[in-house]
Amino acid sequence: MAQEPRTLPAAELDTGLATELIHHAYQPPAGFAAPQPPVHKASTVIFPSVAAMRARDWRHKDGYTYGLHGTPTTFLLEERIATLEGGRQCLLAPSGLAAVALVGQALLSQGDEVLLPENVYGPGLAFAKGELARWGITHRLYDPMDAAAFADLLGPRTKLVWLEAPGSVTMEFPDLAALAAAARARGVTTALDNTWGAGIALRGFEHGIDIVMQALTKFPSGGGDVLMGSVVTQDPALHEQLKLTHMRLGLGVGANDAELVLRSLATMPLRYAAQDAAGRTLAAWLDTRPEVAQVLHPAMPGSPGHEHWQRHCTAAAGLFSVMLQTRYSAAQVEAFVDALRLFRIGFSWAGPMSLVVPYDLAAMRSATALQQPHLRGHLVRFSMGFEAVADLQADVLQALEAALPPA
Repeated sequence: MAQEPRTLPAAELDTGLATELIHHAYQPPAGFAAPQPPVHKASTVIFPSVAAMRARDWRHKDGYTYGLHGTPTTFLLEERIATLEGGRQCLLAPSGLAAVALVGQALLSQGDEVLLPENVYGPGLAFAKGELARWGITHRLYDPMDAAAFADLLGPRTKLVWLEAPGSVTMEFPDLAALAAAARARGVTTALDNTWGAGIALRGFEHGIDIVMQALTKFPSGGGDVLMGSVVTQDPALHEQLKLTHMRLGLGVGANDAELVLRSLATMPLRYAAQDAAGRTLAAWLDTRPEVAQVLHPAMPGSPGHEHWQRHCTAAAGLFSVMLQTRYSAAQVEAFVDALRLFRIGFSWAGPMSLVVPYDLAAMRSATALQQPHLRGHLVRFSMGFEAVADLQADVLQALEAALPPA
């Protein structure tokens, strides 16, 4: 058997200092072990021979070809996210929205249709209205709380269904298993945005989902300083279809971002549990306040889909919305949000700082949906950080008293 060609150490050549520094012969000893894995950064990957270069196959993770196709750091993160979601294969994308777009671009063609829940993540709907529409791909919205009506919408052109649990902003929790079963009976691929469940409260594959997407920006990162998304599958053929599109689009993530997510994964169950407990405490208190018409939190009885949450989940994210009474004006609601001091105004969630955002439901939901009792009023979404719950409650109380007069 022929030996691998050996790179000639710079010391054996008559070279200048610059060349010697680039081609230095020293290699550190193997066997260094530490709690955190090393970070590998590369665009170029060095091959020992032309034969080795031509033999490597990046698609199956049996070697390295180019930094965009994976490094030890990104391979490690992919495997851990796949384990988190209960899947077999994972692809990383530069953001959660990029992961959503990847699924659509990989699976849909001109003339196809995608179904989206009416309470879908807003940028995902914008992608369907923009890029997908320009490519001749149509979309329809469905009521995620009506599994029977959903089954009737599935037609011969329907190739993909997006599911969210719970719905973005308004927090309705659907019967995922029933929706997935209806789609599977028609041969339609399902994709779940599991950013809220994060692989901890909810595992989509256990309920018949084909693709599980997550914004790693949220719980897996946990620091409010990383943008990243993931797409996890169990079926090898489906994974390869997604992976080829992933390659052709040139999607990749930075090694330092991957490092931050890897470092945070170990504490993710603890962080999730702490924010869950804090969220339930504050939500229960807000439910007693006269300024609040309803608290929208899947783990609370009376919240839309609470019975579905009970069947599907083991926990809940520290994220919930409240509907403030209709007697208040939009200006008063904004004044309430502005009066908060510990809750800072900002999108995203699952980081160390508590966040709040008021939403204009009229711009997000259909007129029919807005007639539902739980959507009457002004919506404000709260994301729990790690501040003391008593301090957060005091902050909300002072803002209520400052901006929202009693009836």
